[in-house]
Amino acid sequence: MSNDNRSPFTRREFLTTSLTFASASLTVPSFLQRSAFAVGQPTRSLTSIPGVDQGRILVVVQLSGGNDGLNTVVPYGFDAYYRMRPGIGVSANQALRLSKSDGVGLHPAMTGLHDLHENGLLSIVQGVGYPNPNRSHFKSMDIWHTADTTATGDGWLGKYVDSQCCGEGKGESGTPESAGRATEPPIAIGRTAPLALQARKVVPVSFESADLFRWVGQDASKSLAQPYDAIVERGVTDEVDPASNAAFLMRTALDARVSSDRIRKAVSAKALVEYPRTGLARDLSMVASMIRAELPTRVYYVSFGGFDTHAGQGGAQGSHANLLRQFGDALKAFYADLKAQENDRRVLTMCFSEFGRRAAQNASGGTDHGTAAPMFLAGPMVRPGLIGNHPSLTDLDNGDLKHGLDFRSVYAGILKDWMQTEPEKVLDRSFRPAVLFKKA
Repeated sequence: MSNDNRSPFTRREFLTTSLTFASASLTVPSFLQRSAFAVGQPTRSLTSIPGVDQGRILVVVQLSGGNDGLNTVVPYGFDAYYRMRPGIGVSANQALRLSKSDGVGLHPAMTGLHDLHENGLLSIVQGVGYPNPNRSHFKSMDIWHTADTTATGDGWLGKYVDSQCCGEGKGESGTPESAGRATEPPIAIGRTAPLALQARKVVPVSFESADLFRWVGQDASKSLAQPYDAIVERGVTDEVDPASNAAFLMRTALDARVSSDRIRKAVSAKALVEYPRTGLARDLSMVASMIRAELPTRVYYVSFGGFDTHAGQGGAQGSHANLLRQFGDALKAFYADLKAQENDRRVLTMCFSEFGRRAAQNASGGTDHGTAAPMFLAGPMVRPGLIGNHPSLTDLDNGDLKHGLDFRSVYAGILKDWMQTEPEKVLDRSFRPAVLFKKA
């Protein structure tokens, strides 16, 4: 098979079946972009794409399960809130008050997030959703991941990374020699990379633990160690046809070793601050370590589950309170670490959930699948405080909150004003970018 006829999907299958890695979705960053997809990179004399600040990083935190926005951003000044939630409502004297805000506060367990807000490092974007909302976890999450209400197509962040490439097989100089990459692939902490990171040219990296981000063929049979090491040490020499399967395998093995060693070395470094002993904090600590090690990746993705609180949700205490505490404390530690590194101004964090919950509590002391909910943006560059209006608690759509801001407008604002790309190229249609950042 000629090099021109190889498809990304064929090579992707090769990587996931022929190379034995611990993570099912593990891929090889530089090889996949230089050799497998032959996407554009800066010319030989440049190290970045003109007009794009490659020092800027986006970290996404996904709150999986449908976070209850009403008990997260508490409308303690609204009587209707307490009428609909007599058993799980957070009382006005328990809610954490927000400066420059009247009647809206944070859940009392979110002291970490509250500290970020009071220090000007947090935006609370209220009433975010989309038309004709879907209450299926899987369908709604796919909608958020693809930025398409049909829940089809590539991931929006994957398309963003693709959009940073200079061209199919040619760099800015127009020659194959200048082809390669403009940015490293996105990295997800988890067993598999989310749909949001999937695209056509660049395949994401994902791993649950840096210790597992390695070639494990030798664990299955020690006899495989020597041939693998030989391939890596030899590299691709002049006597090997660069379009051959042998060259493909050699580059794959070499770049896998380089990527694995670099990421594992980065994550092994001791954090500059103390993190809480929770899963989310551990994952964000790994992201902070990779940023500190100056990995060129511009997009990181972390998921935190458990928010499907149909029963026993609780108000100021309970299962939901515990989740919110972990979320807020982990994000606070993350930004303390970034500040200690002097990297905090480079990193924007966006937090979202696939939907909110119903306005009224259910008979089991919990909340059922709903619609609009708040998003959170963290970092020194954000417009601190509340953005948008809190959804009405009296003008409901069959018991659900009506959204006031389309989530794709939030994406558009991030793409345009932070990631410095044209939102239409990523979102496939025009959305008015939300004003999310401080004026320069």
